[in-house]
Amino acid sequence: MAMKKTDLEKNKALKLNNAMKQSTAERFGKAAAAEPKLDRREQRKLDQAQGLVAFACKLNGELVTELKTRAATHPEGMTGLLNEVIKRGLAG
Repeated sequence: MAMKKTDLEKNKALKLNNAMKQSTAERFGKAAAAEPKLDRREQRKLDQAQGLVAFACKLNGELVTELKTRAATHPEGMTGLLNEVIKRGLAG
């Protein structure tokens, strides 16, 4: 039995939509598999092994933006920068 022209076009559209969904699902699936992320528990264990302790405080917004810009170029990131700055401040 021959299909109508509209039915053929609907089938083409469905095939195209399914192909697009699968291609994005594969792409994101591969990216997630290639870059393993640690969950919070594993990250906490690694931090504890390094002797790191979480320390929360409230800072001025301008100070935070300056810290972020300096941390972008610091080799150890924000944690290393803050360790360095606080040690210098406590020593002087």
